[in-house]
Amino acid sequence: MALAVNLSRRSPQLCAFLRLCPCRPLSSTASRSSPLLVFSSHRIYSPTNSFLQASPFSSLSSAASDFETDSDEPCDPVDESDFVGFLQLLTQAKSLSSSRKEASAFLASASSVVPTRGLLCKALWELRDDCELALLAFRWAEECVGDCRWAWHLVIWIMGRQRRFDLAWHLVLKMHRQSVLSQRAMVIMMERYIAADEAKKAIKVFHVMEKFKVKADYAAFSALLHALCKNKYVEEAEELILVNRKYFPLTCESFNIVLGGWCKVICDLLEAKRVWREMSSYCVTPNGTSYSHMIWCFSKVGNLFDSLRWYDEMKKRGWTPDLTIYNSLIYVLTRESCLRDANNIFEKIIQAGLHPNVETYNSMILPLCETSKLEEARMVIEDMKVKGISPTIDTYHAFAKAEDTEGSMQLLKRMKDVDCGPNSLTFFLLLDKFFRLGDSGSALKVWTEMKRYNAIPDATHYMTIIEGLVKHGWIPKALEFYNEMKFKGFPADPKLEKFFMSFISAHKNHWGSRGKEFIYPLRGGHFTSTGKGSL
Repeated sequence: MALAVNLSRRSPQLCAFLRLCPCRPLSSTASRSSPLLVFSSHRIYSPTNSFLQASPFSSLSSAASDFETDSDEPCDPVDESDFVGFLQLLTQAKSLSSSRKEASAFLASASSVVPTRGLLCKALWELRDDCELALLAFRWAEECVGDCRWAWHLVIWIMGRQRRFDLAWHLVLKMHRQSVLSQRAMVIMMERYIAADEAKKAIKVFHVMEKFKVKADYAAFSALLHALCKNKYVEEAEELILVNRKYFPLTCESFNIVLGGWCKVICDLLEAKRVWREMSSYCVTPNGTSYSHMIWCFSKVGNLFDSLRWYDEMKKRGWTPDLTIYNSLIYVLTRESCLRDANNIFEKIIQAGLHPNVETYNSMILPLCETSKLEEARMVIEDMKVKGISPTIDTYHAFAKAEDTEGSMQLLKRMKDVDCGPNSLTFFLLLDKFFRLGDSGSALKVWTEMKRYNAIPDATHYMTIIEGLVKHGWIPKALEFYNEMKFKGFPADPKLEKFFMSFISAHKNHWGSRGKEFIYPLRGGHFTSTGKGSL
């Protein structure tokens, strides 16, 4: 039974928010599929040129988490045996108890492990995907971290990450009563609401900060704008800076946040140009960052002429190009097959007193791989190794999108040999690629390779392979994966459920077992089963 939390004593502030934010637990394995078919609308992985999507939203690229804090992480030493015992006790308490009170009593009576601040902080991070165990651990050892804001911030982030906003608000209220509530805690609430597609509630959090005696200053406002833009709520962020210009005067910094959203998150050049004109109408002078965003966007859409024109203009206005701008120029020049000019940019980088980094080389490798110039891309990767720059997993992912079946298998081995993956995203990229090419056999081979590399498939991988197999007519095989997905506890997909039920009903007496017998014809652009059971 899930552990309950007593929220009978609620302040007016909390009651008002809980009416807006009901308890809506969401499994961390919620089904978010690839864009291959029409079954689902969201996706977890985005196989884009991630190394061209750095600042100002770099936290998006973190594979582990987007947890950030303005307080120092505790570095108390932790005995490994104590840590294992700590986690085991928590698991036993949860499994043997039917309520929070029983679980707390069980932990209080345990004498094998004494909770400490170091143990709790390490356990919270380990349990970040299990909000119930994390909350139980926090309550057990709360006295050890009364003044440790890092622990409070982390547990609030964990609750918000699982959409348990009722529990997150309970913790915020507790921090308020103990006079340890920080601006960062409220910013985490805003960030998690926006990540959960609740942008309006995030804005309400900002407006209620003063009631909790937390400053709603420009730092908090800027954090809200950043969170909105990196989650594609750029229009809302732009509206906020205009509506609130009486309280937060329009500056180049605030416009740059919005401009970065249009350029680097959504990559809408028309909107970016409009915002540029808006800056002029409000007498806001663009700075080097503004030019960097625009040049990045021009390069991303392959507009070489405007990339170079804006580069020249920024230099005339006295702004010094940084490495990000040079990387953008290398990308667009390589993409437009101007390799000699792209190599000349390397010389400009050295002359400017800068040093090419892995992103610089990736900016050349990606467009080479996109245009299937794999030999040239391999020469670049060898050159960066000679110069002491190690490829990142993004470098290998560029090749993953371009290699054939044999090359993909060799790539996985190379990544393993240099201890740079492969990870879950690597296999998603390969599955997505082969299904787009109509090569279901290679996709199934990739799935088999996942086991060899100890990569555990999640809901995204299952939905990708199921939808891909259905799209290409391997419906019985897709049904096998669908049943396996449900058996492992991932949520069922209503449209797939209906489709497979229709298919089974239409083919009760002639199931295929392997090879071509798995394949059923596709007609009229829809998935069909000899005319029946189509979506």
